[in-house]
Amino acid sequence: MPVVVVESPAKAKTINKYLGSDYTVLASYGHVRDLPAKNGSVEPDDDFAMTWEVGNDSKKHVRAIAEALKEDNALILATDPDREGEAISWHLQEALTKRRSIKKDTPVSRVTFNAITKDAVTEAMKNPRQVDMPLVEAYLARRALDYLVGFNLSPVLWRKLPGARSAGRVQSVCLRLIVEREMEIEAFKPQEYWSVRANLATPRGQSFEARLTVLGGEKLDKFSLANSTAAELAVQAVTSRKMSVLSVEAKPAARNPSAPFMTSTLQQEASRKFGMGARQCMNAAQRLYEAGLITYMRTDGIDMAPEAVAAARDEIANRYGKDYVPSEPRIYKNKAKNAQEAHECIRPTDMSRDAASLKVSEEDQRKLYDLIWKRTLACQMAGARMERTTVDVGSDDKQVVLRATGQVVLFDGFMRVYEEGRDDVVDEDDKRLPQIMQGEALKFAGSLAAQAEKAGAQASCLSDDKATLALQHHTQPPPRYTEATLVKRMEELGIGRPSTYASVITTIQDRDYVRKDKNRLIPEDKGRIVTIFLLNFFKRYVEYDFTAALESQLDDVSAGEKDYKALLDSFWRDFSAAISETSDLRISEVLDVLDEALAPQLYPPREDGGDPRLCPKCGAGQLHLKTSRTGGFVGCGNYPECNYTRPISGEGAEGYERILGEDDGDEIHLKSGRFGPYVQRGEVTPENKKPPRSSLPKQGKDFLPGWGPNEVTLEQAVTLLTLPREIGAHPDGGMVSANLGRFGPYIMHQRPDEEKPVYVNLKETLDVFEIGMNRAVEMLAEKRANPGRGRGRAAAKALKELGEHPSEGGPVNIMDGRYGAYVKWGKVNATLPKDVEAKDVTMEMAVELITEKTGKSGKKKAPAKKTAAKKKAAPKKTAAKKSATASDE
Repeated sequence: MPVVVVESPAKAKTINKYLGSDYTVLASYGHVRDLPAKNGSVEPDDDFAMTWEVGNDSKKHVRAIAEALKEDNALILATDPDREGEAISWHLQEALTKRRSIKKDTPVSRVTFNAITKDAVTEAMKNPRQVDMPLVEAYLARRALDYLVGFNLSPVLWRKLPGARSAGRVQSVCLRLIVEREMEIEAFKPQEYWSVRANLATPRGQSFEARLTVLGGEKLDKFSLANSTAAELAVQAVTSRKMSVLSVEAKPAARNPSAPFMTSTLQQEASRKFGMGARQCMNAAQRLYEAGLITYMRTDGIDMAPEAVAAARDEIANRYGKDYVPSEPRIYKNKAKNAQEAHECIRPTDMSRDAASLKVSEEDQRKLYDLIWKRTLACQMAGARMERTTVDVGSDDKQVVLRATGQVVLFDGFMRVYEEGRDDVVDEDDKRLPQIMQGEALKFAGSLAAQAEKAGAQASCLSDDKATLALQHHTQPPPRYTEATLVKRMEELGIGRPSTYASVITTIQDRDYVRKDKNRLIPEDKGRIVTIFLLNFFKRYVEYDFTAALESQLDDVSAGEKDYKALLDSFWRDFSAAISETSDLRISEVLDVLDEALAPQLYPPREDGGDPRLCPKCGAGQLHLKTSRTGGFVGCGNYPECNYTRPISGEGAEGYERILGEDDGDEIHLKSGRFGPYVQRGEVTPENKKPPRSSLPKQGKDFLPGWGPNEVTLEQAVTLLTLPREIGAHPDGGMVSANLGRFGPYIMHQRPDEEKPVYVNLKETLDVFEIGMNRAVEMLAEKRANPGRGRGRAAAKALKELGEHPSEGGPVNIMDGRYGAYVKWGKVNATLPKDVEAKDVTMEMAVELITEKTGKSGKKKAPAKKTAAKKKAAPKKTAAKKSATASDE
């Protein structure tokens, strides 16, 4: 009765069901040996000899396996089919041999299976082999490199940068990516540009929106309309001309499904769709694998076993019909150089089992399985077929041309089951256009006032008829990395491998080098300092191409094409020399180098042309980079006479900071924070952690004249610090207040019987200090009567109730909106044509408008509202929606 060893008890339990009583299945509980965290565990002078120790937690598990071998003198190593699994098998064999539990006559074999199913396990037992030593040697090389870098570089950081925790061969390169992205964002200068859109109506009263593409006979590029003056002239040019349809072009289009999952794409999609971190995703996948529900989850491979392809095609035909099965199976080829990492794709072991049929209690596992199951079926489904329509509208002289684009899904194909998520949402023109014919005369109709109101007076220009609108835009900095986009970038650069992505990203967060905020990775000051230090003193070892080349050499070792000790010798020769060069450096010398390297970020030029290093508190000392156990900071060189400090990023980094004067015994400060300059009463202390603050008022993207950071006075600052200002008690109860918000000045009031406050934007910034009670009550009453799209809106008034939708259910009503009457059915709002009165609308007309609005030929499900039964139907509604559009995810 052979002893079979796997990593985890869950895997042991599953395998035991398939092997039966003829085998003893035990778990090693992961790695059983590791390099001791002390000097000398890897000896470069002794041909890189490595000293291993069995961990205290692992001793009892090794002992249990040894005891079992006394009864059954045969060992089968059935750990995972990757490099780590091979290493665990090798360690077990070495540890048990050292204990003399493996004797000369003890047969030792290695088996691997890509899925924990009865067929896969049984087949593996028929094909045993020996431990793959090239794969083990690749593991040994990686482990030795990680030890040599970490154990030699980390002490340098501890000595030179108090507060730094560690450095690592891959983690430091990963951290560099995040830090450099943050520096890109900080250095980014937004550029203003404007776009013009118009609402047009066909002779049949159907409206659509088009954007300006040609002005003065010249094609517009992104920055052609550079300011509000150019935008206003463009609006006038559009509205002063009669428009007709110049061309209508409809082209067929197709979309094919994405390849099945490998490790990196699974982590990316789980992050996009569920906000899962890399570690959370892999933990859930590990449990699904051990339960026999999916194939092995650490892989660079995207190919699928022929029997799995056939099973997927059968399941597609059974569930969705033969039209969804392509004539030939889709074949996906592996791109990974390292075949040892390229196992089969991540897929369900049984294609007929959807998430609803699973018996798992963990929601993470259920969601991840559903994702894998849908992606696997989708990758073998027929492509989606669409029709994309482009309509050019212009004046007779073609001096002005506007373009409208639309898309109709003719056959949803794989989109019925699954669509890949996106890292950064792109505005796609995938709406349905009404019937438009070439040569037709068009009229400006409908209203874009709601869009104008949302943008604000300073960021929009609306024509007199409200049908043409210019909108202000600004270019955006590159987005911070999410775990998904970071994994994608690491994969593109060839940094790390499927088994390391999750642990590396977790490590840099555990070290307090990076924090995660709203799923975005933001470097801490400590992380910046470490990265700049490494870039200045160990640049070669945090270069992307060097790290990728080293990964490639390690792949050569695993393929048996390179000697791992020669690789280690080549690396250590240069790395040890770099360590020696820094050993004599004093902390002050290191800080001087880092201070100079970080100068553009730490001390940006001041608008008044003054010295950016001049201390804003004492006005005499020079600012310098300093370190502490909590990270880096900027401090005055006159310490201890002057105790001024600020972080190296965020508040005060722009150099605006100064003391404006005193009021009521408090110093009034001008500071600069993440969202721009602001004034503050007093300093942050343990007793006063959040002193009063107020941002400097803006007018559009610029500061209000006379209120900029170089102009603001003590009197103005004290006035700002009175906000929010209480105007007075409302006659209906509750206080009316005025304040400056992210989108400008506003007043706010909430009645005792209202769930949410009502907000009203003020046109002039200074109105927050001057508006009186009578005007405020009048504006609030007007907003409540005509809520539009603003916050605190009241329920719209029904002009006519038509009854239940004839085919889908749900009430259909004619509503009175701020910009005219419209048909309402659930969440669908369809504006009535200009020449149609609300009293004349019939159910038939309303259904036609709803169908046109949704673009789904009447197939939209009635919105779930009142009954429990309808609420349960809501997921079906979502699925139907995904099948009909291309941009829901």
